[in-house]
Amino acid sequence: MAEDEELVDAPRVVGVLSSLLERVVERNDAVAYELASADAPASSMALAPASAFRATVRPEISVRAYMARIARFAGCSPACYVVAYVYLDRLLRRGGRRGRGALAVDSYSVHRLLITAVLAAVKFMDDVCYNNAYFARVGGISLPEMNYLEVDFLFGVGFDLNVSPETFGQYCSVLQAEMLRLELDKTTMTTAAAVAAGPRLHSCCLSEDDGTTTTTTSSSSQQQLAA
Repeated sequence: MAEDEELVDAPRVVGVLSSLLERVVERNDAVAYELASADAPASSMALAPASAFRATVRPEISVRAYMARIARFAGCSPACYVVAYVYLDRLLRRGGRRGRGALAVDSYSVHRLLITAVLAAVKFMDDVCYNNAYFARVGGISLPEMNYLEVDFLFGVGFDLNVSPETFGQYCSVLQAEMLRLELDKTTMTTAAAVAAGPRLHSCCLSEDDGTTTTTTSSSSQQQLAA
């Protein structure tokens, strides 16, 4: 509840993107746990390869609280969050196509991916933005690490930073669908509470066409963020 209050003054896209990423993290954490429980070290390594974006210790701050912090201090336009979402998806898809172990958006990597994607989006979209030192403080990392993550991220997306109006609209549609999902969840939870129903199980799919995804799917499909 406190985290929801932090997002009151933030653009609505911040809360929607937070919700989507939280489900992605929940799903990939669950997949990694099941692989580890099944004693499949090769698969586990493929799911979580060495990366500058992976923390050695799981950050204590939640995705929603971290997004609220970025929204509060970064001062970027709402469109930047949509573009950051596009960049994240490009990074993951491109990484999968290059044949390397796909980077999982999990509780160890999501924070660094977020701050770096927003930084890249702000620099490309907004006329005025803060420098890397400021974003490093906002993200809770050092300036050298912020600089390194930015370079690694740019190479990861192949310096493909342009987002066409059509692409922007497509990703807005995915976020809009997520927003409708959240509204339905709220309505269902309110109704369930009124009739004293049991707890509702939430899906951790990325998008509408992920409903049939199982834990045995390939690591590349597990990481993609777009519909």
